[in-house]
Formats: sequence, C-alpha cells, structure tokens
Amino acid sequence: MTAPANKHYHFVGVAGVGMSAIAQVVLAQGNVVTGSDRDNDAGKDLEVIRKLKLAGVKFVPQDGNGVAGSTAGVVVSTAIEKDNPDMVAAQRLGVPVIHRAEMLARLVDGKNCVAVTGTSGKSTVTGMTGWLLECLGADPVVVNGAPVLNWCNEQKVGNMRYGASKLWVIEADESDKSLLKYHPDWAVITNISRDHFELPETVALFKVFAGQVKRGVVNIADEPEVAGLFKPQVSAADSSFVYKGTEFVVPLPGRHNADNALCAVIMCERLGFPLNRIRKALSSFKGIQRRLEMVGERRGITVIDDYAHNPAKIRAAWLSVAPVHKSVIGLWRPHGYRPLVTMMDDLVSMFTETCRPWDKLFLLPVYDAGGTANRSVNSDELAARLKARNISAEYVPGMAQAVKAASETAGQGDVVLVMGARDPGLSEFAREILNAIR
Repeated sequence: MTAPANKHYHFVGVAGVGMSAIAQVVLAQGNVVTGSDRDNDAGKDLEVIRKLKLAGVKFVPQDGNGVAGSTAGVVVSTAIEKDNPDMVAAQRLGVPVIHRAEMLARLVDGKNCVAVTGTSGKSTVTGMTGWLLECLGADPVVVNGAPVLNWCNEQKVGNMRYGASKLWVIEADESDKSLLKYHPDWAVITNISRDHFELPETVALFKVFAGQVKRGVVNIADEPEVAGLFKPQVSAADSSFVYKGTEFVVPLPGRHNADNALCAVIMCERLGFPLNRIRKALSSFKGIQRRLEMVGERRGITVIDDYAHNPAKIRAAWLSVAPVHKSVIGLWRPHGYRPLVTMMDDLVSMFTETCRPWDKLFLLPVYDAGGTANRSVNSDELAARLKARNISAEYVPGMAQAVKAASETAGQGDVVLVMGARDPGLSEFAREILNAIR
C-alpha cells in the first residue's frame, strides 16, 4: 500500500529526523503534506526546516489549525503527547492518527523491503546500504534516520532517496518497539546492547523482530564466514577489512564503521550483487551527518560532531578520536530522562574506562522535549558519580557556559567531541564552539 496521491497528510513534529524522511516520501508520491513543529513556532532557523519548505512541506503553527476534516491522516511519533493541539483536532474531526512506523509500514507494504535495526549503527548501515545499492544500479527508495552526506545539498535534507524500483531500505527504530510494525523481506541487526530497555528485554525484542523477517537476517555476530576472521585495520581517516578474499576500504574512521560496512556489504551480497562491485561503491561513501562529522579546525584544535547517545556509541566515538589527538574534550547531552536513569550505571562504567587522566568531560543538561517525564535525575548526578571515581567530569548548566568552557579548555592538538541525540541545536552548538576558539 502507498499513501494515495493527492491526499493531505499532516505531520506533527515534522522536523524530527524520523518524521522528516517519511514526510518527504509521502510528498514525493504526489500528496499534499503540511507539518507543524515546536522549533518552527519558536522561530528557530533550522536547516532541516528550510529544506523541508523547499521540498514542498507547508509549515503551519502547532495549534490544531493544520488539521481539516478532509485530512487523510495525522502522522505522529511516540514523543507526541495526547493533549497536543494537532492530536486534539484530529480526534475532534475524526481524522485517523497514524504512528510514523505504521505510516512507513503502509508505504513498504508490497515492496522488497530491507529493514535495518539494532542498538547502534543503524542509521549508518541504512545510509551505507542505500548508497551501495544506488551505485549498483538498484535505484532504491531509502528512508533513514539521519542525512547521508552523499545526498545532502543546499536543497535536500539527505535522509530520503526516492528511487523508481520496488526495493526499499528503511531504518527500523527499536527505542519505542515500533520495529515490530514491519515484516520485511530482509533485515540487518547491527548489534544488541542495553539502551532504552534492559538487556534481556532488548534481546527478546530483536528475537521477535527477526521472526517476522521473510527471507533472511544479517547479523555479523552470527555470520559463520566472519567468526574469528574479521580483523579490521583502523587508521585516523579510514579502516579496511577482508571479507571472502576481497579487501574493502571504508572511508570513515573507527572500528565501529568497519562493523557497519561489513553489515552493508553482506546485505548487498545477499541481494545478489558481486563483491568486487560492492567494494568499488563503498569507496565513494562520504558518511552520515553527525556521525564523527568534522565541523572544522582552528588553532590546531579539531571540532567533531557525533550523534552518540548510549554507552556503546559514546565509547566508539571517543575511542575513534582519542588515538590521533592529544586530549579529548568531550561534551555530552543526554537525550532523555528515562534513558539517563536506565543507562546510569553503564555510563559510569563506560566513562571510567574510556576517559584518560588528561581528557575532560562536560555534561550538559538532559534535552527536555516537554511532556510528563520524571525530571528528578539530571546530568549533575552522573558528573558527581564520575568525580567520585577521579574522572575529570563537570556539569555545565547552560549551553553558552559550555561553549565558553570547551573553547577555553581545548589546546593545540586536542579534539572537541560534541555528542548527543534528539536536540536539533547540537550541530549549531558545535559550530559555536569552533567559532569561539581564539
């Protein structure tokens, strides 16, 4: 099933990374798409909002007036509260409220679908797989949770590619268990660790999902051709590995990106493409926005922006930059109160193991998206627990103070590593740090 053409769909929180990609697909199918977003109402000049407007999304205030009786559906994410004015208007007018995962499930129904999920790396693997398939001539539709740098330009967000084939590659989110909405032909499970749920619940969730896959699941932890043989070579700029006698070069730093590339390579191989062609396509992949993305360098100080928001991702980002810089000046903003509480012990252990005596960690306040969250625990508790373990960690209550602290702490040869998810202002925050370095 596709969204019928010439229908009106309204997206609540349309500037969100997951929502914006689906909105662009629905728009590309010939529908009218309106969207509301708190950041737009607040007058924030975000790049994603500018580009969505250029694509044809009509922005309206989040006051319910964007919903009409003729609206085919109001698309929401798990983060949207029931008392949101757009939700209230939909219920009053009898307009269907559709979860974004349900909307995407409708779009991929009847298609040859590859769903990429996992605790970490799914946006990179989704984008990488989509790019490889484009280079291989498959002309896929790709719906990703982050922009692919190969597809970004002044007009395009880059987190959606609308091809002409029936092959779709989508990112499937585990954070709200919405991945269970999908029954894909193929799937990739990148890895499994504790993040939004305790580990046993997470393992059970992915097991249920794997049972819904029709043809096959790629999970490199279970691949017999990989066990004991996968030994990537990592440098400051890239990594390389050998798979079935073919050497692949990943033009991205970090051991985790070699893992990501292996997932994408095996998936494309399962889809019938030869390894020598996949190898050539991989060499042209530029990466994913906010995944170890270079912001700039000033006075010998490098600033890097990364989406890392759980212990595994933070460790991977930190260990990717630490060997090639004098010190790491890390700044991390937790993406929610519940995840911070759930991951607290793992975060303490991870930072204790990862931070060297000469590194510095600044902890920002939890990103507060509103709603009814329990706000009794914030980043200051994590800072206190790390200080008790002799880790140089400091809670910084405001973004302006954090810019000042990071720019004044960093010295020649250091790297400033900005990390966090959900907050759309983090990329601009990283640029502010670069500009503040004197």
